[in-house]
Amino acid sequence: MSSGYPPQSPAVAKTEVPLDGECPLLAATFAYWDNILGPRVRHIWAPRGDQSLLLSDGEITFLANHTLNGEILRSAECGAVDVKFFVLAEKGVIIVSLIFDGELKGDKNTCALSIILPQTELSFYLPLHAICVERFQHVIRKGRIWMQKGYNIISVLSSEILPVMELMASMKTHCVQEDIDIKDTVLNDDDIGDSCHEDFLHKAISSHLQTCGCSMVVGSNADKVNKIVRTLCLFLTPSERKCSRLCKAESSFKYETGLFVQGLLKDSTGSFVLPFRQVLYSAYPTTHIDVDINTVKQMPPCHEHSYNQRRYMRSELAALWRAVSEEDIAPDTIIHTDESFTPDLNIFQDVMHKDTLVKLFIDEVFMLKPILSLRSTYVTQFLLLIQRKALTLLKYIEDETQKGKKPFRSLRNLKADLDLTVEGDLSIVMAFAEKLRTGLHSFVFGRPFYTSVQERDVLMSF
Repeated sequence: MSSGYPPQSPAVAKTEVPLDGECPLLAATFAYWDNILGPRVRHIWAPRGDQSLLLSDGEITFLANHTLNGEILRSAECGAVDVKFFVLAEKGVIIVSLIFDGELKGDKNTCALSIILPQTELSFYLPLHAICVERFQHVIRKGRIWMQKGYNIISVLSSEILPVMELMASMKTHCVQEDIDIKDTVLNDDDIGDSCHEDFLHKAISSHLQTCGCSMVVGSNADKVNKIVRTLCLFLTPSERKCSRLCKAESSFKYETGLFVQGLLKDSTGSFVLPFRQVLYSAYPTTHIDVDINTVKQMPPCHEHSYNQRRYMRSELAALWRAVSEEDIAPDTIIHTDESFTPDLNIFQDVMHKDTLVKLFIDEVFMLKPILSLRSTYVTQFLLLIQRKALTLLKYIEDETQKGKKPFRSLRNLKADLDLTVEGDLSIVMAFAEKLRTGLHSFVFGRPFYTSVQERDVLMSF
């Protein structure tokens, strides 16, 4: 690209980010609207790498300023974050900007946190867009508190921008492909139990479906981990597969919030440190699968996960507000307790809900000859069956509640009418329906909030 855009004066502060591999992001920027000078770039984050692929500081500044043009009359609710997507074909780039209000030097300013990518990376970025936006929105919440207190927002933003750059670099090389060859999965075995124990495979797939298709697979052998990762990804949509990641044989990736399925290697001691905060901040509950010892654990269901997530977020923001100095709290590693909320660090529990859907699927799929197209077709038909059940469940609840106008009080009838009397079957179909209609779990299981143990008691009572 041309470097004919001189950098602003004074020079913009810049952080060069060392990454392992090529990062599709050209840069990230934090800019604000100066009431005298107009749009100004406060900081630039750029990957360190091949200079021929990177933008000059002047080009980055020019592009970042573009995101704030027209925002001087912005009218938004307090705390609102607007997400804007720019495609600048003449420059060959796309810009994703999050526009928000914050205080700089005692004045209220319109600010923009942006990432810049080549236009050629559009198809790669789009499946990851929701993950990036969700992560940036929360770091902006923390950053606005830091700005209100007169502290340096750059350190807070860096705590999320650098991991997102690392995520993008890892996804570029280890993203699960949209089309999975079934011969690379456990379902290609001649007989059940060739690669893993039957009960382990059943639990892994069942729990994976009960947690909305979100799972982490940990182990010491990269090939074994990746085989299970690809197997679980067979039960995801093509776009969800693009938000899944294989493990790296040479070294272990970090756990990343928002991915559907990810493979993670244990260290030389046979252990893996799981970050509580990042796991809790995922959009859906997660299944934990250990291929070394054949264990399957899962987080509580969606409504409890969302409840704990919101409580932890509010508690985290409150702790930031109470901080008396910038050094008082490391914004990216907060784990704390307060009077109203004590997070349960043991968030994974045994898979309690037995099902018949997955059990029947596994029994039947291995009865078929190991012909690739035949078993792949059977997997597709199995997913269509669950999707139809999920759509039927949603329609049933809509009719019973007059589209949400009345509380739902017909769980016993629903289970009988839709043949979902087995708790695991109901959990799987509910998880599919949750992805179609967010908040379904909270609506069905009612208020006040149920814990997962209480939920099981409710299920058993009908």
